[in-house]
Amino acid sequence: MADRHPLFMPLVLVGGLIFGFGLGFSHMARPEVVLNFLQFEDFGLLFVMFGAAIVSGIAFAVMPRISDSAPLTDKPFERRLKSFDRNVLVGGAIFGVGWGLSGICPGAAYASLGIGNVTILWALAGMFIGAYLQGRWRSRAVSADSVATGAD
Repeated sequence: MADRHPLFMPLVLVGGLIFGFGLGFSHMARPEVVLNFLQFEDFGLLFVMFGAAIVSGIAFAVMPRISDSAPLTDKPFERRLKSFDRNVLVGGAIFGVGWGLSGICPGAAYASLGIGNVTILWALAGMFIGAYLQGRWRSRAVSADSVATGAD
C-alpha cells in the first residue's frame, strides 16, 4: 500500500460509488430484475453486461498502448492467465447457484443495500460465510499439501 499513489484509495471509493449508482439507476440492484433475466423474461441485464464487457475490452486493449504502466500504481500492464481447474468449476457453480437463489451478485448486493433492500443482508451474510469457509478449506488444503510434500 505504501507504494501506491495517494489518490489510489479515494479513486477506488469514487469508482465504487459510480458503479453502485449505475447499478441502482439501471435497476440491476433489484433482485427481481436479475431473477427475471435468469428466467429469460427480461434481457435488460444482458445489455448492461455486454456494455460493461465492451468498455472493459476497449480499456484493456487501449491502456497498454497509451502507457507502459498503470497511472496510480506505476506497475506494468500484464496479462495474468489463470488455469481452468476443478476449483474454478466448483467456485463458478456455487457462485451461479447463489446468484440464482438470491437474485443478486456480490457487487450488486451492496448497491441493493444502498437502495434500501435490507433483506439483502441475508445474501451478504451468506457471501461472507461462504468466503470464510472457502478460505479455511483452501488454507487446510495448502497446509496438507506442504506437509505431504515435506514428508517426501
